[in-house]
Amino acid sequence: MNINANNVKRQSYRVTKEMRRTINKHKSFVIWLTGLSGSGKSTIADALDLLLFKKEMKSYVLDGDNVRLGLNKNLGFSAEDRKENIRRVGEVSKLFVDSGVICISAFISPFLQDRKEVRALFEEGEFIEVYVKCPLETCELRDPKGLYEKARKGEIKDFTGISSPYEVSENPELIIETDLLTIEESVNKIYLFLESRGIVNND
Repeated sequence: MNINANNVKRQSYRVTKEMRRTINKHKSFVIWLTGLSGSGKSTIADALDLLLFKKEMKSYVLDGDNVRLGLNKNLGFSAEDRKENIRRVGEVSKLFVDSGVICISAFISPFLQDRKEVRALFEEGEFIEVYVKCPLETCELRDPKGLYEKARKGEIKDFTGISSPYEVSENPELIIETDLLTIEESVNKIYLFLESRGIVNND
């Protein structure tokens, strides 16, 4: 059932994003990990989340599969559903940032326009796109979920990198080449970038 937009108004609350950031003792933002299946997005997200936790920062990971098992379990993989999947994740990521939390979102998110629309939800400096770059051949060799094999057999339609394109951003904030770097090196590169921007403390 559609709700008349005229009857919906944003509710304001006295506890602001800035107040939450102050009590958390760090800024809040989203780190958007994008790249092919098997490039290492979820593994990097997990390791980065652990690093931030050890540094007593409040963070949370939104992962493609986990979100599709709950919030987006009613969506398929058509172009329309994939677009809606990313739109919803963008809105949820924004809620985390508004709550003062560092959100790590790990999604293939193959389409440039979808990522641009998510970026537009955030204030300047709150959206950090990290392109997890890895050759298709390497991703296929890893194939942790056996998806590439199924895609090559035609059992999965519109599979990114095989039967559906991945559109690379011209200017992501950071590029991580996981065929050249270890997970530890990848995470350290991200953290050093955050330090260089003054987003996290260098303690």
